[in-house]
Amino acid sequence: MIIGVPKETYPGEQRVALIPATLPSLKKEGMEVQIEAGAGVASGYPDDAYAEKGGTIVSSRAQLFEAAQIIAQVRLLGANPEQGKIDLPLMQPDQIIVGMADALANPHGVRELTTRRVRAFAMELMPRITRAQSMDVLSSMGTVSGYKAVLLAANALPKMAPMLMTAAGTVAPAKIFVIGAGVAGLQAVSMARRLGAAVEAYDVRPSVKEQVLSLGAKFVDLPLDTQDAEDKGGYAKAQDETFYQRQRELLTKVIASNDVVITTATVPGKKAPVLITADMVAGMTPGSVIIDLAAERGGNCELTQANQTVVAHGVTIIGTENLPSLVPYHASQMYSKNIATFLFHLVKKGELKIDREDEITNGTLLTCDGDVVHPQIRDILDPSASKGEEK
Repeated sequence: MIIGVPKETYPGEQRVALIPATLPSLKKEGMEVQIEAGAGVASGYPDDAYAEKGGTIVSSRAQLFEAAQIIAQVRLLGANPEQGKIDLPLMQPDQIIVGMADALANPHGVRELTTRRVRAFAMELMPRITRAQSMDVLSSMGTVSGYKAVLLAANALPKMAPMLMTAAGTVAPAKIFVIGAGVAGLQAVSMARRLGAAVEAYDVRPSVKEQVLSLGAKFVDLPLDTQDAEDKGGYAKAQDETFYQRQRELLTKVIASNDVVITTATVPGKKAPVLITADMVAGMTPGSVIIDLAAERGGNCELTQANQTVVAHGVTIIGTENLPSLVPYHASQMYSKNIATFLFHLVKKGELKIDREDEITNGTLLTCDGDVVHPQIRDILDPSASKGEEK
């Protein structure tokens, strides 16, 4: 069983799907790894490192796709809508394509994959069950994003984070507010606390309050009805505009009293909710910083511009997308572990076994035999079809 690892083509993407250290364990399960020349260089893994661990370096991308039964990538076509199309002619019928596909937000990218009759798996759709934890790429990459967000904030803030008592006087700690206490948010809280900041956090899901408190931060309670704020997978659910309007009103004072606001609120497959309006930004102290981790989904701040740093009313708003790619060495290490564990799930002693009844396989499989087979993606592409079936 040959696993092919091509070089990522998405602009600015520095991660790689598998790192050298993972190769020996894959080989024990009957998987040989071929790597496109230079695939790991940007993340700190040179070709020689792969060769030392038993990998084969391939100079031709076409040759790699032709030889491999499984292609492991960071970004599949849906998550790489422009450059990803270059790989379509290289794909083989029944070839396994594994990676992040951004399937809920870009289902048309999934449909394009059906033209090549490949079997595509979306790692971001991994079910949140106990035995899939080591395959959860959203948690892995969220950890990196939360870490990097605090460093970006500290770099842009004209203050130091910790309280310092010096001969020149006492320096008050910076105040950092994190909106959204998922994996990225909790990591941001933890990192901000390590820097010595005074940290507050808020989430629509009351269940995360204990986790926030355990990290030494204050949890901001808002008088809102949040009984229907969490789905079965543990993700925050989209709310109506009336809810968000009331939420913004209650958050205004909290945001104005903080030096840094880090927003992480996203709803899978949908535009990010606007939690900070232009008026709320105007109410912040000049020199304050907003780090918007939802920039790729439209942003939690009304003034966020994707991949841009904007200064408005003296407030710096950073909308950098793809923060994990800014820490490519360890982001790739974590992603590689997720991918390798998933490959162990699919391949036993060199033999591919796709069990459509398995929750992990069924939850991540997008396409098979020229069709979109994932129910949720199929419904997005053709809502009338599911309604017809119900009738």
